[in-house]
Amino acid sequence: MRFFRRKKKTSNGNNLAGYIFISPWLIGFLLLTVWPIAQSFYLSFTEYSLLESPKWVGFENYHNIFLKDNLFRKSLAVTFTFVIISVPLKLLFSLMVAMLLNQKLRGMNLYRTAIYFPSLIGGSVAVSVLWRNMFGADGYVNQVLQWFGIQGVGWLHTPETALGSLILLNTWQFGSAMVIFLAGLKQIPQDLYESASVDGAGKIRNFFHITLPMLSPVMFFNLILGIIGSFQMFTQAFIITKGGPVNSTYMYALFLFEQAFKHYKMGYASALAWILLFIVAVLTAINFIGSRYWVYYESDDGREGK
Repeated sequence: MRFFRRKKKTSNGNNLAGYIFISPWLIGFLLLTVWPIAQSFYLSFTEYSLLESPKWVGFENYHNIFLKDNLFRKSLAVTFTFVIISVPLKLLFSLMVAMLLNQKLRGMNLYRTAIYFPSLIGGSVAVSVLWRNMFGADGYVNQVLQWFGIQGVGWLHTPETALGSLILLNTWQFGSAMVIFLAGLKQIPQDLYESASVDGAGKIRNFFHITLPMLSPVMFFNLILGIIGSFQMFTQAFIITKGGPVNSTYMYALFLFEQAFKHYKMGYASALAWILLFIVAVLTAINFIGSRYWVYYESDDGREGK
């Protein structure tokens, strides 16, 4: 009995020491994450302009957003178009580059570093300014086209091409997804390819029957990150096009930002933020439910065998 009492006392002491060690992170998490989230949820039901105290209005913000705000529907349509096109393109391009960099060639580490390097600056303001200069009416892209006798257009000033320029920029920022794909390719057992070659399988068949199934968890991970990141795309649209022309690049995050810091409608912006959270959560849940039909895990075989 005395042994159990000592053990319990020691366990409590260890728990107390553990809580003390994690208390800085825990306090920061509660104050800088949980509390702002709770405040945002409360403010979404208020009329708040930063200069006056919040005024409770119930579901009025959500009512106005869904039934009266045309800019909400426009920004949502633009964002969904951006996500539907850019995410698959980014996945496809990053997978292709990862497969090229997975080859056993001399100096491959140097190539990998050089290709990944642009991703270190990612979606920064500097990259956005560079992109704006490249695709401007007198930009580098049109200058190169003139060498071949092709008359360029105002890529960022034409509704038909402005969103495509942002999609191209998002696809170009493929470094992180490429590194994850490359790590996944390294984990595929070479025995599978050797066995398939004995059976006469070619590269195309190996790709669709070995590489893609074995990479499906990595692809699913990149898909979820791509969807979440694309819905939050703000810097590029703000710096390069400011939502124009004719709201053709008016992203949801840009719309939210303007409501909060241009029109000082903090309660309205908080409601927009929670709507965005709900949309991303629903799409993530749908992908998780659908993943059981196309994502392959090696442990699945063991469960089925049981």
